[in-house]
Amino acid sequence: MAITPETRDYRTFEVRALSADGSGEEQKYRVEGYAAVFDEETVLYEYDGIEYKEVIDRNAFTGAEMRDVVMNYNHGGKPVAVAYNVTLQLTVDTRGLRISADLSGTEEGRRLYEEIRGGYLDQMSFAFTVNKQEYDRAKHLRRITGFKRVFDVAAVDIPAYDGTSIAARSWAKAEAEREHAEADKRRKLELKLKTYGITKEEK
Repeated sequence: MAITPETRDYRTFEVRALSADGSGEEQKYRVEGYAAVFDEETVLYEYDGIEYKEVIDRNAFTGAEMRDVVMNYNHGGKPVAVAYNVTLQLTVDTRGLRISADLSGTEEGRRLYEEIRGGYLDQMSFAFTVNKQEYDRAKHLRRITGFKRVFDVAAVDIPAYDGTSIAARSWAKAEAEREHAEADKRRKLELKLKTYGITKEEK
């Protein structure tokens, strides 16, 4: 399964409840975390001892659509914070994409905050599409250079595949199988040439 610009993808990240700011005052019902960290390699898939990885370029969010992002639970249900009324803030800084949410506005949000604060939930996931990417076959490294849109962020019960989605793992698996097939084809050709005493130059 190839990742195309229209494929919605997901990554998980850690989230924490804020208990106090610099003045010692409680920041009740506020949670935060980094949805993406720049220049940090993540293993998407491992095949035959080779790790297929992904890294996010620090300019990847330039021009990305993030005006209508909502926060919810397991990527569904009623929003508990939204970007358009600033209860959900997405900020690109030198480290990555920082998520900060005020969950005080709804009963569902306040309940979700208490679950995060109590340690019952500590992972979130964000959904996105990509419109620019590069692949270094020598390093087996996919570099995301441009996000098209961020759809939502969600507190999740069980992060899928340790932070990578089925789409990403399918892409990495397909790339691994293609590379191995090409390598196998080259080995068979070299063996055939060697068997018949033909050099590559003669061919």
